[in-house]
Amino acid sequence: MASIYLVINLVFNILLPIFVISSSLNCSKKTFSPEKNFNSCTDLPYLRAHLHWNYNPSLKKVSIAYRSKQTPRGWIAWGINPTGIGMVGSQALVAFRYSNGSMTVYPTSITSYNPSMLPSQISFLVSNVSAEYKKNEMIIYAVVGPLENGPVVNHVWQSGNSVSSGIPQIHSTSDPHLQSMGTIDFSVQPR
Repeated sequence: MASIYLVINLVFNILLPIFVISSSLNCSKKTFSPEKNFNSCTDLPYLRAHLHWNYNPSLKKVSIAYRSKQTPRGWIAWGINPTGIGMVGSQALVAFRYSNGSMTVYPTSITSYNPSMLPSQISFLVSNVSAEYKKNEMIIYAVVGPLENGPVVNHVWQSGNSVSSGIPQIHSTSDPHLQSMGTIDFSVQPR
């Protein structure tokens, strides 16, 4: 009798949660509308986030979809740091949902550890910028570039729990939030 209990406990308390978590984190299972189809993606290691992209080497441009689990009152951001590693110096796209349900997304320059998070000029071109919220997930779409330094970039991603008067508020300072950065090579196609 005890062995049956152990097997049931193992399945429901250990194996099932692992399967649910791993299947929800797999970027290759995400489908987009036909006009937003991405050949490459990576599951980012923190904040339940994913990055999808198509890189055009002749134009040095990358079409991206950055997506992350989020509540309707929170915000997400993804950016490139063209001058170093980490948050300060990053040129980011920030998205959040207004109380009427519409989404907004805009560029902002992260110049300190207490940035304004207001719309501002950034150091590279972005176009076709949009955002959506569905199924407890926020998604930022954009075309970035030309990437003057090539397809390998330092990037950051972030999320916060609140927006006040149209301004994203400070994010958590827990380890996953402080570690949400890395280097990505858009010319590589992991999937």
